Amino acid sequence: MAQRLSVGDEAPDFTLEDHSGTQHSLSGLRGRNVIVYFYPAASTPGCTTEACDFRDNINSLKSAGYEVLGLSPDPKNKIAKFVESENLNFPLLSDEDHAVAESYGAWGLKKNYGKEYEGLIRSTIAVDPDGKVALAQYNVKATGHVAKLRRDLGLD
Repeated sequence: MAQRLSVGDEAPDFTLEDHSGTQHSLSGLRGRNVIVYFYPAASTPGCTTEACDFRDNINSLKSAGYEVLGLSPDPKNKIAKFVESENLNFPLLSDEDHAVAESYGAWGLKKNYGKEYEGLIRSTIAVDPDGKVALAQYNVKATGHVAKLRRDLGLD
């Protein structure tokens, strides 16, 4: 299991494609605050709740100087359907081999109904303009996450 990130750590750089094939890299957003959030699976109840929460708050996050990138191990075609069905207005990136999730400590052992397995851990990392971790949250709750994130970032 990968080491979780802490405030002050260098955020691992990555380049991934969104549902349309456009590449997005963390280093390409240097100079801006970035929220990188990891969600387990497109179009599932919790992930839909969380994505729609970001969608509904994207303007306030952007006006506070934050870009938002969502990452999951889903293939691009599944992400495309999710973006379209929920009218999502920020990039969702495909991390099919979960290498980026692993580098951020967002991939590891999970328990569900008494069974243990490896999978994506719902996590959110805020990265400052210099590429350093400003906030690292693991095992976040989908419901009400953006409001808590805004409070934790001092945006409210």
